[in-house]
Amino acid sequence: MIHDLTTIRNIGISAHIDSGKTTLTERILFYTGRIHAIHEVKGKDDVGATMDSMELERERGITIQSAATHTIWDGYHINIIDTPGHVDFTIEVERALRVLDGAVLVLCGVAGVQSQSMTVDRQMRRYKVPRMAFINKLDRSGANPVRVTEQLCEKLNHNAVLMQLPIGLEAKFEGVIDLVTMKAIYFEGDSGEHVVTNEIPEELRDEAEIARESMLDAVSMFSDELMEAILEETVTEELIHDAVRNGTLSMDLTPVFLGSAYKNKGVQKLLDAVKRYLPSPLDGENTGVDLSNDEAPLTLASDPNKPTVALAFKLEDGRYGQLTYVRVYQGELKKGATIINSRTKRKHKVGRLVRMHADSMEDIASSSAGDIVALFGIDCASGDTFTDESVQISMTSMHVPDPVISIAIKPVDNKTVDNMGKALGRFVREDPTFRSRVDPESNETVISGMGELHLEVYVERMKREYGCEVETGAPQVAYRETISQRSDFNYTHKKQTGGSGQFGRVGGRIEPMEDGGEDFEFVSEIKGASIPTEYIPAVEKGFVQCMAKGRLIGFPVIGIKVVVDDGKSHSVDSSEMAFQAAGRGAFREAYGRAKPIVPEPVMKLEVEGPVDHQGAILKTIMQRRGTVIGTTESSGMARTESEVPLSEMFGYATDLRSMTQGTAEFTMEFARYLPAPAEVQKELKEKFSSKIVDE
Repeated sequence: MIHDLTTIRNIGISAHIDSGKTTLTERILFYTGRIHAIHEVKGKDDVGATMDSMELERERGITIQSAATHTIWDGYHINIIDTPGHVDFTIEVERALRVLDGAVLVLCGVAGVQSQSMTVDRQMRRYKVPRMAFINKLDRSGANPVRVTEQLCEKLNHNAVLMQLPIGLEAKFEGVIDLVTMKAIYFEGDSGEHVVTNEIPEELRDEAEIARESMLDAVSMFSDELMEAILEETVTEELIHDAVRNGTLSMDLTPVFLGSAYKNKGVQKLLDAVKRYLPSPLDGENTGVDLSNDEAPLTLASDPNKPTVALAFKLEDGRYGQLTYVRVYQGELKKGATIINSRTKRKHKVGRLVRMHADSMEDIASSSAGDIVALFGIDCASGDTFTDESVQISMTSMHVPDPVISIAIKPVDNKTVDNMGKALGRFVREDPTFRSRVDPESNETVISGMGELHLEVYVERMKREYGCEVETGAPQVAYRETISQRSDFNYTHKKQTGGSGQFGRVGGRIEPMEDGGEDFEFVSEIKGASIPTEYIPAVEKGFVQCMAKGRLIGFPVIGIKVVVDDGKSHSVDSSEMAFQAAGRGAFREAYGRAKPIVPEPVMKLEVEGPVDHQGAILKTIMQRRGTVIGTTESSGMARTESEVPLSEMFGYATDLRSMTQGTAEFTMEFARYLPAPAEVQKELKEKFSSKIVDE
């Protein structure tokens, strides 16, 4: 057990796809002695990076699941979570950041701030995670760390400050100048394991002095002592470190470090910075709700002597049963101890407690506040809170985005039906953004996720891990329905069947929500007791039931405000059931008159490729009803940002590859819902009508 919590660092390594996160993690593990040989993500030796433990990850050269590891650097215990860069696996980043104290935002020295960098940054802000930046790939042609730092300020609104300068760039990149110690740092040896400190080369001294002055100017805002020391010319390294740490913890400063993980340069100095500047479990504030006191908010203390509170943030079904990753926020977790799931109230005995290292593990006897470990054989869901028997506390859950794409699947033969069920059950438990359901009309199994790649990976995993070949249907877009104008209703539900009947009248209006509003809002303006107060929730429930499946194309209804201002009840025949039915009838009565329309999901698309192919890239976007937002050029590469309807994006990867001879790549994430064109709406309505007629 780690007794000194100030020596723990729980960090995530997050970035845009292909920025070098997994390569950086591999180097960290090597320099901290956790592994004894370096393997590349797309290596020729067929081993693959340590953190990409899944066979599929090694084949594709991408990270699909976040992987956790624990290592020690200079007496500090560092729990690292390497997260995927691809937006389809955004939940992996989301749940990692939910439990981490700090993060390293990795940026490519050539491409700089890209679309997924922005998404990751938003997630870090959502969970108030202090971060520092590492500008990677400075050995690549076109690398420019100063421009990337400016992008951090302009695009992400960071107060980014260079803590180092590069010694040479591109093929001539040799090392870095540390602006705190004013020394040149070189990384020698076959794997850059020897850190050598020298004097700054004469030709770079003036540039380094200017950069140091600029750095001191920025960081002195976070320390009065440093400000005084600058005026008195008595600046010490310790004062600078304290000021940078203060600024980083308050999220008002992003220190920027430089290197090339692939070329084994800059990683050890980054580890020193993680130790110095990122928070320990004692520095952050973690909150939960007290279930025994009407869910009153309370602050948890990273204290091993207080009652145990731990959050399950990730699940994996392994060969030996469910593996549950937990962050211990308060108290201790001990082998043999009894813990309670706050949601289900079930008691569990901690049978096996392990510390993870990618897909391998080591058994431990206990773990205390601030640590990230894993439990075996405990049945729970992602986001559950565990406590000891003395308290009833629940942690706040994480943000889970809704799926945007669905496909129908069926097993190739009947022998594998059971295996498909097992696979889907496991994947749904593990990944909150992956959904599976049986369509009541077609009786088909439909899976939904965050993108084509997301679903493609799960279909491939079914085949490899469960021996279950499935056929996939055409992808379905998650359309929605909404209304375009106000419509009044005055509906009476009346039913007499001998004895007491059913009676309920509701009057009011439905209207479109204002831009940026919630999906649904229910307002009661009932005066007097025309509808008794206890029946108002039943009316709302009636409306909500109808919104699950619209009457235009059969998709969920969003963006509606319901105002109930009139009604009537009967002393004998009125009931909750009657008013629920009245709510459903009122919705059906008003919906057709409110001119319903079909909004479609629109994706934010970012394509990057050589300037020579910019015309071809723009053509691929225009052909798909895309709207170009902007283009930027640098170092012979052009980046095009646009918004494109998801329904037009199927097969885009193949088209883009052929149009640009495989030189361009793209990322895509959900942006918003916008009304679909009239011809698309007409086609969807006809399809829905013919489906109803067939039935």
